[in-house]
Amino acid sequence: MKFKILPVILSCFISHVISAGLLAQDKTNSWPQWRGPGRDGICMETGLLKTWPEGGPALLWKITGLGKGYSSPAIAGDRIVTMGDRGDGQFVIALDRTSRKEVWAVRICGNWDDGSRGTPTLDGDKVYALGAHGDLVCLNLADGKEAWHKNMAADFGGQMMSGWGFSESPLIDGAKLLCTPGGQEKTVVALDKNTGDLIWACAVPPLGSRGKEGAGYSSIVAADIQGVRQYIQLLGTGLVGMDAETGTFLWGYNPIANHVANIATPIVQGNLIFCSTAYGTGSALVKITNSDNQWKAEEVYFLDSNTYQNHHGGLVLVDGFLYGGHGQNAGAPVCLEMATGKILWKEKALDKGSAAVLYADGNLYFLYEAGTLALIQADPQKFTVSGSFAVPEESGPKWAHPVILDKQLYIRVHDVLFCYDIGQKG
Repeated sequence: MKFKILPVILSCFISHVISAGLLAQDKTNSWPQWRGPGRDGICMETGLLKTWPEGGPALLWKITGLGKGYSSPAIAGDRIVTMGDRGDGQFVIALDRTSRKEVWAVRICGNWDDGSRGTPTLDGDKVYALGAHGDLVCLNLADGKEAWHKNMAADFGGQMMSGWGFSESPLIDGAKLLCTPGGQEKTVVALDKNTGDLIWACAVPPLGSRGKEGAGYSSIVAADIQGVRQYIQLLGTGLVGMDAETGTFLWGYNPIANHVANIATPIVQGNLIFCSTAYGTGSALVKITNSDNQWKAEEVYFLDSNTYQNHHGGLVLVDGFLYGGHGQNAGAPVCLEMATGKILWKEKALDKGSAAVLYADGNLYFLYEAGTLALIQADPQKFTVSGSFAVPEESGPKWAHPVILDKQLYIRVHDVLFCYDIGQKG
């Protein structure tokens, strides 16, 4: 493990989700996009179960017929929207949350081997989704009617770093939609969310010898750093930041890139960014600095792959501590201090495969690829499991990230969406 400690000043990053149109969307009544309102895997609800009975919380209902895919549900008001492969096509699917019946399903591209990847984004009366073949669509939330349609390769010269398909979940920031074609001239683009017209394109320059050109499997996050709003993304060649207003490339960090798949969404706090990849790479904390308009990503520390690597499943930041799964195709629970990289605890994995991580009301929800869902206390002082259960067996890895809304826990496993009651009683 290599350490280079720099002064650390932490400040909170709060993401605001604009609400308008058909459904009001805010952090109290919606989960409108990948990893929630803040794109950080944090649920702000309280009054949730602190422990689970044997066999887990009560199953309220399940919906079948979603098709193959790893897309999580996005939820606002009475709409649940996800994606899945049916027959020869990949579909965006809208469900009524009360009746649990399908409202509409729209084919956006051909199917993809083991199914859909990204999670739709809900904004006002629109749905934005990116298919595995690079088809980006804007649909009406009410009826699924297409407003516009772009393709990452055909329209922007895009490409992936490797062969598992476009996996990004589009970001809506004000009037702009942000996505990552991965092309040399249009690495990241900002589009008018209403028309799909190009606002700007950022051409990311070569960052170093590590990784591969093209889009990675991560999704963009927005942050205000030293008074400048930036978009931060993990590409095939590493971590990058660009000016949100103009698309100007600001800084890059190459050592975190691997040549196979860079996946986990970066964690931002103030001017600090934590990133992690697998395939023998590791993790890093970088500090974003600006002197005379010369932006840099300064390495605070680097953790080798034996110390901490997150394959996919991501991390959450709670009170200055990061929690996530560790290992190649593995999810050993780890707590580390973000400011220093110090490992507070590292335990054996509770099941096979990687673990998708969510935080709510003092607990971590670790959903393992092989089906175990564990409730772990978010406590840097000790590792405590407060319950676990096996999600009913369905074919394929359980890679879709769990969602919590209105004291209900949603778990997508390919063709099936499960909903559990996790609210305290009395």
